[in-house]
Amino acid sequence: MQNLRWVLNLLLVSSFVHTSSQAICTSQDRAALLAFKLSITKDTTGVLSSWVGKDCCNGEWEGVQCNPSTGKVTNLVLRNSLNEPTLYMKGTLSPALGNLGSLQVLFISGTKFIAGSIPNTFSKLTSLTQLVLDDNSLKGNVPSCLGHLPFLEILSLAGNRFSGVVPASLGSLRSLSVMMLARNSLSGPIPVTFKNLVKLQTLDLSFNSLSGPIPNFIGQFRNLTTLDLSSNRFSGGLPVSVYTLGKLQDMSLERNDLSGPISDRISNLKSLSSLDLSSNKFNGHIPASITRLQSLWSLNLSRNHFSDPLPVVGIRGFPSLLSVDLSYNNLNLGAVPSWIKEKRLTEINLAGCKLRGAFPKLTRPHDVTSLDLSDNFLTGDVSAFLANMTSLQKVKLSKNQLRFDLSKLKLPEGVSSVDLSSNLVTGSLSSLLNDKTSRFLEEVHLSNNQISGRIPDFTESLNLKVLNIGSNKISGQIPSSISNLVELVRLDISRNHVSGVIPQGLGQLMQLNWLDLSINALTGRIPDSLLNIKAMKHVNFRANRLCGLIPQGRPLNIFPAAAYLHNLCLCGKPLPPCRKTTK
Repeated sequence: MQNLRWVLNLLLVSSFVHTSSQAICTSQDRAALLAFKLSITKDTTGVLSSWVGKDCCNGEWEGVQCNPSTGKVTNLVLRNSLNEPTLYMKGTLSPALGNLGSLQVLFISGTKFIAGSIPNTFSKLTSLTQLVLDDNSLKGNVPSCLGHLPFLEILSLAGNRFSGVVPASLGSLRSLSVMMLARNSLSGPIPVTFKNLVKLQTLDLSFNSLSGPIPNFIGQFRNLTTLDLSSNRFSGGLPVSVYTLGKLQDMSLERNDLSGPISDRISNLKSLSSLDLSSNKFNGHIPASITRLQSLWSLNLSRNHFSDPLPVVGIRGFPSLLSVDLSYNNLNLGAVPSWIKEKRLTEINLAGCKLRGAFPKLTRPHDVTSLDLSDNFLTGDVSAFLANMTSLQKVKLSKNQLRFDLSKLKLPEGVSSVDLSSNLVTGSLSSLLNDKTSRFLEEVHLSNNQISGRIPDFTESLNLKVLNIGSNKISGQIPSSISNLVELVRLDISRNHVSGVIPQGLGQLMQLNWLDLSINALTGRIPDSLLNIKAMKHVNFRANRLCGLIPQGRPLNIFPAAAYLHNLCLCGKPLPPCRKTTK
């Protein structure tokens, strides 16, 4: 998506030629703009407040550009960043915008709350070359009238709430180079009329509910560089014509229902740099010809039905590869393939590939930033190997048979996430979480091990967002310094031997949305301070020795009763009322 947005920005900039206005804007165009302003009931961006005075072409109406000789509006560009939640527009698209007869660029993007449908009057915008209405709240069907815009080169309606089928009329847009309808609720097949869109360079229909086969005519899009059909319901095999797209750089087909083998002809995609076929039902062998793709740097074939053997990768195979994911196929690798160990890879993902024995020695460990070897049969101590991965940011080694003491683990400074859950790890948490812990560390997953000792004190320098230490042998109390973990989103201490009271400071963790303290030996009351945490979506206090009134306020009193059962004497909603003697 970042590449696609870069394309849109580039094309938008190329259409903007800043000139000093000479002619005053026409009364018809001014009236159309003011009608749109009137249809916006709230504008926290402040852009529309600049739309005052009689001349909308004087350069002071933000987002408006005109032809200096005619005074006709040619560009209307209102863009807002999705990263600024307080900046938005609320309202609808006025039908009067269809009266801007000389409009070439209409770009209303990221306003978040402009709702309603696209007016049918937009069919009158016959000079339009770019129509970008992404990341709003528009709904209804994509109007067929958009197929009547003969010069349209860019159409982006991504990130709205459109439903229904993709109109066949869009196949009449023979000048179209970019079509982005992603992140809506569109259904049905890709229209047959799309075979006419031979100038397409970018086609993004991802995150919808589109179905049926990928049409064979897609091979006619000889200029296609980006194809994203991910997160839909497409089925069947890859059409043979796909392998003729010599300019294709990015192909994302993940999370569909596609099946069948991958053809040896995949080596014809000579420009391919990123290929993601994950979470489908592809089967057979991974073709050896794929290793001849000179530009391929990212390969994700995970969660399919590919089987052994892997292709032999020669010294010239995969010359540009940086990221590989073969997780969860029908592969019985035994050991990490030599080409993966020897290449200068930054991301290695081989989860569920039936790896066995000691942790593999990588030839270039300093290059690896992300490593996932979870759900295998690896044994022994990994601490020394991880220490050599100086660029490591994320490591996931859960569900193996690794056995070592936490005191030996020296994580590289830049690690943000470590997952060693479901192994045979021993030792104390204080070896990992102390005043020397890196500020980059955000996620710690150590559940289902043999860790013992106490929960350590937490310093203010820690930036933990996830702490999962459930199902261990941890004892002692929850330290009051838990209140220092102000970034914490998820805390799981369940199934340990933790005792004492729940500290009041826990209620200072305003970002917390998951709290599990179940199956311990906690005593006392559930502190009222937890009512301060409005983000809470899950709690579990089950099977402790807690007593007293459950704090009566949202969300604690609306969670299911099962979250509070098997304690000494908890009472109050959602459990039965307290007896009068209970205070």
